[in-house]
Amino acid sequence: MSTVSNSATNTATSPVSKLVAAVLPSATLAVDAKAKALKAAGEPVIGFGAGEPDFPTPDHIVDAAVEACRNPANHRYSPAGGLPDLKEAIAVKTRRDSGYEVDASQVLVTNGGKHAVFNTFLALIDPGDEVLLLAPFWTTYPESIRLARGVPITLATTAASSFKVTVDDLEAARTEATKALLFVSPSNPTGSVYNRDEIEAIGNWAAKHRIWVITDEIYEHLVYDGTEHHSMPVVVPEIRDRCIVLNGVAKTYAMTGWRVGWMIAPPAITKAATNLQSHSTSNVANVSQRAALAAVAGPLDAVADMRLAFDRRRRTIHSMLNEIDGVECPEPKGAFYAFPSFEGLLGRELAGRTMTSTLDIADVILDEVKVAFVPGEAFGAPGYARFSFALGDDDLKEGISRIASFLAR
Repeated sequence: MSTVSNSATNTATSPVSKLVAAVLPSATLAVDAKAKALKAAGEPVIGFGAGEPDFPTPDHIVDAAVEACRNPANHRYSPAGGLPDLKEAIAVKTRRDSGYEVDASQVLVTNGGKHAVFNTFLALIDPGDEVLLLAPFWTTYPESIRLARGVPITLATTAASSFKVTVDDLEAARTEATKALLFVSPSNPTGSVYNRDEIEAIGNWAAKHRIWVITDEIYEHLVYDGTEHHSMPVVVPEIRDRCIVLNGVAKTYAMTGWRVGWMIAPPAITKAATNLQSHSTSNVANVSQRAALAAVAGPLDAVADMRLAFDRRRRTIHSMLNEIDGVECPEPKGAFYAFPSFEGLLGRELAGRTMTSTLDIADVILDEVKVAFVPGEAFGAPGYARFSFALGDDDLKEGISRIASFLAR
């Protein structure tokens, strides 16, 4: 006869592993999905949520993909780490765009930028290793660190510091368990860009303490007002042996749906991450790789045209947000995001509700005026909000006007 207690038999046990159950959903994709669902239902929704250029992929890239579809060689498996021609082209492109000299053998082609992030931390981090994470941060970073059983150590910044950290901030957070620093410039979500002197100081600090640097450079071409992007391993060559560069085609070439990213790392890390990928996804789709080859090996004319449009929208959204009472928006210098403070709206009553967080504000604005944006809580920055300006000029103006009119009631 069974002697199992009632408490044991009545306890609900989740079939999901504790590790995966702890992963938070992507807030940016969740907001974008909700906005698209409302739009599909006939609602006049304007979405500032997803970091996705509204431009089509340039024609020469699409043409390369069409040609690749007809080549039977692309109908078969290819090397797990990427097509040799693409890896070589990425090495050449990296030298051209940032001055960083790397060998094709250091490149691993991944299924988008997120995959590069996950591969990097799984290949580098041991359980308990600490990774310094500068907030506001892209929502995927802390989740990928935790999935590698590492510990994200968040360093908060504010608009007063231009959303940047100093060497003193980093040193105060460093412990014996500190393994790596995740460095992002231009930044998603803030649009801040570190200058050369700031990058040099941080790179020298990392080199002195033998701390790994993972630098995400996916927005390298999207800088404005004479601002320049600098790659840390170029500015501080001493960190080359402890530096991993992340990048991809999504933002620069309007190729978010093609799912091609890459990591460039010291040989041991690249080899380990390639082994990992051989057991997870194997090769990136060959047609997407051929399209990416056309992108990175081709001209940057279309990129320059898109940057001009982003710059125009940047100035528009910065001006319009700052005209709203209770909203303060620093001027973004890179990427395609504005990151205003909504702290002046906290405590106000909107649509019969008292606003206690930007989560509340975002929820009410989506319900009342059908405008979607991502609250700052998703980026480790309560009180702020992220607005992508990678959408059409007319939608941008209409969306911010709706918010302004609603808040002025």
